[in-house]
Amino acid sequence: MNYKRDGFTVVGTDINEVKRKNVESGMSYNGKKAKLEKTNSQSKAINSVIHPNKVKTENKLNM
Repeated sequence: MNYKRDGFTVVGTDINEVKRKNVESGMSYNGKKAKLEKTNSQSKAINSVIHPNKVKTENKLNM
């Protein structure tokens, strides 16, 4: 990208303001997706220890 030295893009967008708003907006879509995937895999691991037959049945149904 083509940036000016004063922290603004060529079209006038304040780069630091955009970065600040991104931080304030919270977790990104991909961040949430990764968190859910990690949580889901952990719960499957716990369920496979507690209820191994249930997990085996669910896995067969999902094939």
